Amino acid sequence: MELFTVSLPRSLQQSVNKLINWLTEEANVDLHINNPVSDAALVTFHAVSELDIQCQAELPHFQLKTHGPVLYKAAARAVAEFIVSELEQTMLSNMIRRKYRNQSGLEPEAIERYCHDLLHGKDWDGLSARFLDADRIRRKNKIVVEIEQYLQEHTQLNIEGLIKFRLELYRKELTELVEYALDEYVLDKQYQEFISLLKYFVFLQDTKIPMVHLLHKGGHDFMLYDGSFQPLDPNPPSDRIVAEMLETEMNIEDMVISSLISVSPKHITIHTRQPDMQVIRTIETIFDQRVTVCERCVSCSHTLDELIQP
Repeated sequence: MELFTVSLPRSLQQSVNKLINWLTEEANVDLHINNPVSDAALVTFHAVSELDIQCQAELPHFQLKTHGPVLYKAAARAVAEFIVSELEQTMLSNMIRRKYRNQSGLEPEAIERYCHDLLHGKDWDGLSARFLDADRIRRKNKIVVEIEQYLQEHTQLNIEGLIKFRLELYRKELTELVEYALDEYVLDKQYQEFISLLKYFVFLQDTKIPMVHLLHKGGHDFMLYDGSFQPLDPNPPSDRIVAEMLETEMNIEDMVISSLISVSPKHITIHTRQPDMQVIRTIETIFDQRVTVCERCVSCSHTLDELIQP
């Protein structure tokens, strides 16, 4: 007895077996829980064409009234996993290219990378895999609810039509993700342009002192010393334009850069236990070959360990 058929997009013809496996696994687990006395499979899934997967009930063991709701929910979970795993990135890419294809200066590939990083947690300090998994499950559940209801009323489920004309809540979330990624992309691009201007200014600037030591206590907390390890209290940058740029553009935690520009050293040694922090990378970018990063030396091995924040 045929229960329903799932049709894949032609672009994912090679993924038919993958979806069959997901459907079979989800259905067998849930139906066995619902019918623990029988080891016989209550349904089977098999390809009836290059793109179509048919769900067949095994009679007389399968009872539509009893097992139907369990099966529809299990199938919905499998199809939702398929959409998130195999189609989500393509959906985002299509959204980006439709919305921003005529806007000059935007790089669709870069916005796609921002979306990918937001979804998969690249460089998200403090976000654990548990948070990312929970976020993925939440997106899937929006799809599951709609597919489960659909299968209760229809026997033909076309995945391409589903993502184009249904899944409104899921598509709305992806649209909001694209908009957020665009904001992040624009802000980052503006910040990088600002950093490039600072780098150019530092290149033109005359040096004032031969050497400074920058002790990184942790986080965004730094202490500035001269070449003899005497504390430095820098004045604001003398160049009015640069001073205004720093005041307007820089984050408060990055104002150490303003201090370094104001003293204009020929060489900077950064003593840190966190050499990969973004602010340190930014200092290296702006001051280029003037910077040496020290993770432990005679000068800082005791001092920094005492100062460092627990």
